[in-house]
Amino acid sequence: MTFFLRLFPLLFLLLCVAACSRPAPNLEPAQQPAEQLAADFMVSVACPHAAEAGRAVLRQGGTAIDAAIAIQAMLTFSEPTESGIGGGAFLLYRDAASGTMTVFNGRETAPMAAQPDRFTVLGQPLPLPLAIPTGAAFGVPGTLALLWDAHQQHGQLPWTGLFGPAIEAAETGIPYPPALLQRVRADYSIQFFGDLRRHFVYQARGEAPVFRNAELAETLRRLAQEGPDHFYRGELTDEMVRTARARRPFRSDITPADFEAYRVKQQQPVCGSYRGYTLCGPPPPSSGGIAVLQILGMLESLDLRRYQPDDPEALHLIAEASRLAFADRFLYLGDPDFTDIPVQALIAPDYIRERATLIDPARAMSDAFAGDPLRIIPEQEELPIPDEPESQGTTHFSVTDRYGNWVSMTSSIEAPFGNRMMTNGFLLNNQLTDFTFRPVFDGQPHPNAVAGGKRPRSSMSPFFVLDSEGELRLIVGSRGGSRIIGYVVQTLIGVLDWDLSIQQSAALPNMVHRGDALELEAGTPYEALRPALQALGHRVRITPMQSGVHGIEWLPATAQYRGGADPRLDGVATGD
Repeated sequence: MTFFLRLFPLLFLLLCVAACSRPAPNLEPAQQPAEQLAADFMVSVACPHAAEAGRAVLRQGGTAIDAAIAIQAMLTFSEPTESGIGGGAFLLYRDAASGTMTVFNGRETAPMAAQPDRFTVLGQPLPLPLAIPTGAAFGVPGTLALLWDAHQQHGQLPWTGLFGPAIEAAETGIPYPPALLQRVRADYSIQFFGDLRRHFVYQARGEAPVFRNAELAETLRRLAQEGPDHFYRGELTDEMVRTARARRPFRSDITPADFEAYRVKQQQPVCGSYRGYTLCGPPPPSSGGIAVLQILGMLESLDLRRYQPDDPEALHLIAEASRLAFADRFLYLGDPDFTDIPVQALIAPDYIRERATLIDPARAMSDAFAGDPLRIIPEQEELPIPDEPESQGTTHFSVTDRYGNWVSMTSSIEAPFGNRMMTNGFLLNNQLTDFTFRPVFDGQPHPNAVAGGKRPRSSMSPFFVLDSEGELRLIVGSRGGSRIIGYVVQTLIGVLDWDLSIQQSAALPNMVHRGDALELEAGTPYEALRPALQALGHRVRITPMQSGVHGIEWLPATAQYRGGADPRLDGVATGD
């Protein structure tokens, strides 16, 4: 009885979170900013203050990694509902001197005590909105450790100075960022969480509100002086543990030992070819690299260049390829430290061509099943893939420096406002809700089931595009939960197939298919395509879709960088 009395307030919040955590509808088609060009370096990020912090570092002679630290520190203050030091990240880096590419995997880890039934009650999975605002959703954050490791290897300016712009802004205040203000005013559920109400709602009052965070300024000052030890082995560790373990029901079982054991992983990207280019993205536990390569690989033989971006036949082909990739994503992908993942088999050209034969240009599939790259599943055991709802937080930024180094980084606290807990001025993540809530599928442990020390599957998709000579031509990524994969695919198609600039491609209306329905962005010209897509056999859903595509192109003909920022946010591309 005590358990259910404690559960009742969260059941009420379930309705509030479900109703209020979605982005507000786009009432007008996205308007693209003016094209941004630069000769020496460029930053593209979802917040002008973060863009300026990164540019200031680059002007001082800093590297792209130095700039990434300054940008992420500022985003922890100015875009706190999407990412921050309380979350995790994937950073894709290319070193100019060696030409090598490295993925820094700062994905969160589950506490060692975590069990597969973490998000089930009486054998049934919890509704996602009920699981989000719990201590059980909190994983050991990896963003700060990632930035530290990257700086140790590729930084040039002192670590201590890179937090200065964020500290100053948090102490003195800035005009309340428009995207953050819209998020706060649209999400009534944060009224039920005292820290969020005091920090976000109270400061949002008035016609010209100012946003400050003195507590975060002090936290960043300590991190600048003491490095990651303060976060993973110090007073701040204890504060995060106490905060996560205090909320009931579904309290956290995280311990200081889980923090001390955390390590960033350095991995090789997964790469494939498309239209003569080499595309590289993150490997598992991110599903983004494999899924994007699969989708584009299936589409290559269908020649999207003969269509316009608003042609329903083109959207149909992209949707069908996406459905097949998402089926494979569900069945095979998780943390490679805990399950064998046939990475190379899933992106092998022969397998992708075989999957492409399932796409009918004239009709949508009735069901999309996972494939069998290892030839181990009997045909009669094809299984429908269940839907797994996911939240839509996250941010992405792209950086290039005067030395020719490139960074594409996606970071997140998962849902907007994370697990709706704050400590020391920043929000904690709810990334463990990225694990599957049904730990067994077809009688077998699911590769993305919860386990102690495991990293949940992600959709983050920071990507590099290299030309036939191995030179970087484009970097890109997006926010948006599992929709990230579709946003990145559409942006790459816009640039590589439809000859759009990165800015024009980022401003396209959004369309995504994650296996359940073909989603079209509300308030855009794509709404008019609904009848034609339904005639092709699709179940179509019109819904708000707040992408956050930020990328940079290299234009060899003019020796310039060209930046693109998603017009749905406060983003900006800027450089010198």
